[in-house]
Amino acid sequence: MRTIAFVSESGGSGKSTIAASLAAAAHETGDKVCVIDMDPQGSLMNWATIRASRDIGVIACGGARLPALLASLEGMGVTLAILDAPGAEGAASTAAMRAADLNIAPSRPSLFDLRASARTRAALEEIGADFVFLLNQRPPGQQTAYVRDCAETLAERGELISPLILTRADYQEAARRGSGVTEFNPSGAAAQEMRALWQSIRSRLSRAKIRRPAREAA
Repeated sequence: MRTIAFVSESGGSGKSTIAASLAAAAHETGDKVCVIDMDPQGSLMNWATIRASRDIGVIACGGARLPALLASLEGMGVTLAILDAPGAEGAASTAAMRAADLNIAPSRPSLFDLRASARTRAALEEIGADFVFLLNQRPPGQQTAYVRDCAETLAERGELISPLILTRADYQEAARRGSGVTEFNPSGAAAQEMRALWQSIRSRLSRAKIRRPAREAA
C-alpha cells in the first residue's frame, strides 16, 4: 500500500479539495483508495456524507491511531491511502508526515503561503520525511512574473511537482457535490490537471519507495 499525505502550515492552501479530486483520479486508474481525514475541520468527512458512491472510503483518525489504521487498511487490500493532515504543527500532523511515503505540501502563490511553506519544509526535514511542493490555485490566464517567482522559490526549497494547479470553478463545484473533478467534468481542464498530477505522484512514489527503508533505518 502506498501512502501520501497533504501537509501545510497554512490554512486555505487547498489540501482537502485536491485530496478529494486526487482520490477520485486514482480510483479511476484502478487503485483501491481510502482517504483519512485527520483535520479537525472534517472537510473530507463532510465530502463523504454527500458523495453518492461509497467506492472511496473516508475515515476520520487522529495521530495515535494512524499506524494501526494503516496496517488494517493494507490488510483489507487498500492500495492507496491519502492523508489530509491538520493545517498546524502538532502530534497528528507529525504522525501523518512520518507515515507517508510521500508528503505533498500545497502552496498558493502568495507571500503568506510561501512563508508557511518554509515552516512546512523545516518540519518535514526535521523528521527526514520525503516531500514535494505543489503550486495550487494559480490565477487563470497568462502566467505572471510573480507566479513564476513563486514557483522558482518552491523549487529552490525542494522538488516542485507538476503540473501547477489553476484556480478553476470545477474544483469547488465537484467538492460541493461530493465528487472529484474527473467525475464531475471528465473532459474538463481541471480533470486533465488532476489526472496529470496523479501520474506525476505515481512516478514520484516509485522513487519514494526506494528511499523509505533507509529513512526508517535512520
